Amino acid sequence: MTTKAPLPRIKDKRQAILSAALKVFAEGGVNGVPMPALAEQAQVGTGTIYRYFSSKEALVNELFREQRQFKRDLLFEGLDHSLSAHQQFAVVWQRMIRYSREHPDTYRFLEMQDHRPYLDEQSLKLEQTFFAPLVAQYRLYQQQGVYRSDLRAEVLLAMVWGTFANLVKCEREGLLVLQSQDLEAACETCWSMLTG
Repeated sequence: MTTKAPLPRIKDKRQAILSAALKVFAEGGVNGVPMPALAEQAQVGTGTIYRYFSSKEALVNELFREQRQFKRDLLFEGLDHSLSAHQQFAVVWQRMIRYSREHPDTYRFLEMQDHRPYLDEQSLKLEQTFFAPLVAQYRLYQQQGVYRSDLRAEVLLAMVWGTFANLVKCEREGLLVLQSQDLEAACETCWSMLTG
């Protein structure tokens, strides 16, 4: 009879679980990952997960909130508001590129749709607070005559974010390789779309 080797001791099991969840959810989706597979990735027993998170839903929400805050900090922390609207847009665009390339698991997890049904009120509120300042900024630029006003600010934001997300998706799926000049031209095209 063979016995399983004991799992290595992990100092911060909660963080190990969250890190493993990010990796396996980004690869297989939330619905496609059973808890034993997550436990194996985290190098903990399945029961250990439930000591830290009462359910898969609780784990998904904690991970979502952690990663959404991380993304907000990366994209907007320390943004120089003395820059022109065009310069600020270019800086955020570059940060989005860096974020999607340096943190692909976070990017994929937050772009997925299958975790949406799991989100609780706190997570949904965080999602709204993430986009509310952006929409407000777009509205302000519309009032100042910088951005076109024939489309609602929410529509303009969705168009820009959708363009970026599809570029990343096409590159991830091997349909194209984005060169720096492609990304710069895409940034300027989105800027033109905003300013009409």
